[in-house]
Amino acid sequence: MENICENLKKIKQELEILNPNVKLMAVSKNFSYLAVKKAYECSQKIFGENRVQEAIEKIELAKADNLDIQWHLIGHLQLNKAKKAVSYFDYIDSVDSIELAEKLNKYAQSENKIINIMLEVNIAGDSKKFGFSKNEVLDAAKNIVNFENLNLYGLMCIGPQAQENEIRKAFRDMKSIFEDLKKSICPTLSELSIGMSDDFRIAIQEGSTIIRIGRRIFGERS
Repeated sequence: MENICENLKKIKQELEILNPNVKLMAVSKNFSYLAVKKAYECSQKIFGENRVQEAIEKIELAKADNLDIQWHLIGHLQLNKAKKAVSYFDYIDSVDSIELAEKLNKYAQSENKIINIMLEVNIAGDSKKFGFSKNEVLDAAKNIVNFENLNLYGLMCIGPQAQENEIRKAFRDMKSIFEDLKKSICPTLSELSIGMSDDFRIAIQEGSTIIRIGRRIFGERS
């Protein structure tokens, strides 16, 4: 906990050199609310959570403390948790099916709110990962841009655990899909969320606008 501020400072200094326009998301899954609060006190405002139930407790505590946090859901969202996710999050960055998008849109309508979403892309075709395949993304986006209570603002992926050249190719492919989507379907597309603790430098070189960092900020997860 005592190293959180120092860790954030180091990453932000590195971002200044690599690309000062890249946003830093602190991934706080499996870490306590006190860790979130400490990072917030050190000027971190964007946080990513993987599980709805775990996030709710932290979001409630942050509200009680009047913390101005932008919360993003970045983990796989089961259909039966969609309603709760809409109630607690303004950003859902892991939309991986049309069916999920339909549910989110329906619940957002009933709450009279707009949910900002990213489409998750399974860029390496990994059977253990969620997301649209490279070939499905454009068709999915054509559908989803018509949902009145969803704002498609970006694309997200988890890079492959592989050699640097394979990681780089995956991120390059993501950038290419992002540009195609922006040009042909969604001109307001603004964010490409690629890069985590082990591969964020490559991601930034290949066009990332948001990196998702957990371990390098908060330490090893128990």
